[in-house]
Amino acid sequence: MGSVEAKKPHAILVPYPAQGHVNPMFQLAKLLHSKGFQITFVNTEFNHSRLVRSTGEDTLKGLPDFRFETIPDGLPPSDRDATQDVPSLSDSTRKTCLAPFVELITKLNDSPEVPKVTCIICDGVMTFGIKAGEILGLPVVSFWTASVCGFVGYLQYTELIKRGIVPFKDERFLSDGTLDTPVDWIPGVDHMRLKDLPNFMRVTDVNDIMFDFLKTEALNCLKSSAIIFNTFDEFEAQALDLIAPNSPNIYTIGPLPLLSRHLPENDYFRSFRSSLWKEDTECLKWLDKREPNSVVYVNYGSVTMMTDQHLKEFAWGLANTKKPFLWVVRPDVVKGSDNSADLLEDFFEEIKDRALVVSWCPQDKVLSHPSIGVFLTHCGWNSTLESVCGGVPVICWPFFAEQQTNCRYACTTWGMGMEVNEDVKRDDIKALVKEMMDGKKGKKMRQKAEEWKKKAEEATDIGGKSYNDFNRLIKEALHHGN
Repeated sequence: MGSVEAKKPHAILVPYPAQGHVNPMFQLAKLLHSKGFQITFVNTEFNHSRLVRSTGEDTLKGLPDFRFETIPDGLPPSDRDATQDVPSLSDSTRKTCLAPFVELITKLNDSPEVPKVTCIICDGVMTFGIKAGEILGLPVVSFWTASVCGFVGYLQYTELIKRGIVPFKDERFLSDGTLDTPVDWIPGVDHMRLKDLPNFMRVTDVNDIMFDFLKTEALNCLKSSAIIFNTFDEFEAQALDLIAPNSPNIYTIGPLPLLSRHLPENDYFRSFRSSLWKEDTECLKWLDKREPNSVVYVNYGSVTMMTDQHLKEFAWGLANTKKPFLWVVRPDVVKGSDNSADLLEDFFEEIKDRALVVSWCPQDKVLSHPSIGVFLTHCGWNSTLESVCGGVPVICWPFFAEQQTNCRYACTTWGMGMEVNEDVKRDDIKALVKEMMDGKKGKKMRQKAEEWKKKAEEATDIGGKSYNDFNRLIKEALHHGN
């Protein structure tokens, strides 16, 4: 290998094995690749086979300087096309992934075909990557793929134990109003209640897998040499100020979908999609035929599951608005069912002329389509940012993790959202959609969403804060360039 090639920086990226983590990590990988990095993108074996099924074997052969590798996730083999059980997956990755990951890097470093690995970028909840860096003497940057306000929420888990709030004595706290208690100890944050903290804190045992996993991983994140956030400063200024004093170097490089505008036109991966489900692109043609701001877009992300009853309430609430809507219903969205759409025959008859139901779609393209008027969402971070990039207000039905926190911020600090009651009823859905599409409040929220869109574009424009942070990240944290 020539000496020029030997100097090429080589970043190895490892996302947590779920769609909402793979997407931003892949966007970052594409951007680094466009800046001259050799990339090794590490999926779990399970997710790699899903990616092959959704994008085709050829795409994943990659390029000589952008390769896909795998490590086992430690769970029993399965070929189900669905997100794995999150607690089992979280427990297994932190216990079993370190050794195969170190082995993979060692194998790459011994290979004459690729330059030696020069840095590790690990997901903020895959911090075995930090240990791997210590073992191999490599710089490690954590990429927290969720919101900064969510990160602040997880950093409160230790405080919840100190204050004797967690563990709760029994399950009654879920219904007796305890969760409405204000959280008054986070400096400068005055709008949070216990129920707005990431919901893994709702436990009667502090050894609960997800409570312990997120408490530990968030704290571990602070031990890496730098943390990347997929956000922009103005959007999460308050949360960024809170963590800055105790954090290593922070780089805010989002929203990544907007930063990705700077990828060269001829980039091999520019149009590559990292979706683990096959995307239905026909829905974009369907949207082309609709009026501006007229369509309700509904998608609860890649993990949310609901009861058969809740699905029916959403369905009839949407149908009763008489508005056109595009609804993504994953085959596995209903607990215990592998085909959710079977539940709703008479509903399909009612909506056949004005709505479209698909099993997955290219969401970023949908949300930037002019016909979308509002987004009914679970408030996952990618969905929240994509709605900002599209200037679309949100109706929030958070499911788990830090979605409750994102929802609270959307409805208060960001002023672009309204919340659906957890026990969803069709009349509420109808009323919220009507208000968002036709009401005064809705108009205000659409304006707010448009303002955030403008600020997000400014942050990611050449010379903007996120754009500059991305270049600083490469020089300072990944040690490449002058």
